[in-house]
Amino acid sequence: MTPGGGPGIPAKGRDAMDIATDDVRTQLLDRRQRVESVMAVRPAPKYGDLLNEIDLALGRLDAGTYGICETCGDPIEPEGLMKDPLVRFCIDHLTPLQARELERDLQLAAKVQLELLPPRQLVEGDWEIAYRYEPRGAVSGDYCDVLQSSDEAGGLVFLLGDISGKGVAASMLMAHLHASVRTLVGFGLPLHQIVERANRVFCDSTMANHYATLVCGRLARSGDAEICNAGHCAPLLVQGGRLAALQSNAVPIGLFCTNEYPVDRVHLAAGDSLVLYTDGVTETRNAAHEEYGPERLADLVAARAPDPPEALVRACVDDLARFRGGAPLDDDVTVMVIRRTAPGPS
Repeated sequence: MTPGGGPGIPAKGRDAMDIATDDVRTQLLDRRQRVESVMAVRPAPKYGDLLNEIDLALGRLDAGTYGICETCGDPIEPEGLMKDPLVRFCIDHLTPLQARELERDLQLAAKVQLELLPPRQLVEGDWEIAYRYEPRGAVSGDYCDVLQSSDEAGGLVFLLGDISGKGVAASMLMAHLHASVRTLVGFGLPLHQIVERANRVFCDSTMANHYATLVCGRLARSGDAEICNAGHCAPLLVQGGRLAALQSNAVPIGLFCTNEYPVDRVHLAAGDSLVLYTDGVTETRNAAHEEYGPERLADLVAARAPDPPEALVRACVDDLARFRGGAPLDDDVTVMVIRRTAPGPS
């Protein structure tokens, strides 16, 4: 993923690989200490073997060969290292048993992630919401949620985001962000404080080379909408038959532990819509290496604006598939449409 339409992303100190290596070393040393504690109470040969495996992994870190397959010399897949930091072989050179175990773990991770998603179609008061969520692989780094607001005005809170990276690591961070934001929304905080505190939690609890672009919004029964765009692709506002892109007004979360996240306010009348998407949509390329682009998406939304949310989502996904042709997805894809269906009380 790349931040769409947001401010540039500054360097964050040391090289990302150095930071990741330090994190792995910390994990391995922590595991070594735990194994030694168990051995002091219940000595067993298997624990000695495990300590030896940990020491060998630490030695590979010192030698600069950690994460390199000992058979072919290629980098080991991040999914394999996330599952077992002691792994020494890439997927192509795992034993059949190891390959089956990894496949089961990925299937379970995918099932857990799907359980975190909101209903595909939601009608709540004067609001109708639909979305489509298509992971590139077994799991996704895209973030999508809709939940009841806990503030006095009621209404809904919606979120759509994209975690840096792909695969298992990104999906784990997506689940972490999902839990953090849901907890913060439950406190009934103002929208800017929800994003600011989510940023602090995300920054404090993840490696420095990870960040997330995010659109977070609150929909009131009156039709008023608050929107905070933290470095994400510009949502499309269809208002009174006109289309406008709501550009990012803040950096992605996770870049700086303290940062302000301003909120924009718009009013949606009956028939007005918001269209949100991840950069897996606009950055999709076809067999000729042409990019789908935000202009094509905006043209489609303008032409199909009167469609119900589910139909508009389907039109976006179908048009993307036609553009892609037979080319495989190279990123996760998520599209969400929010429609005001009737005027609220004054």
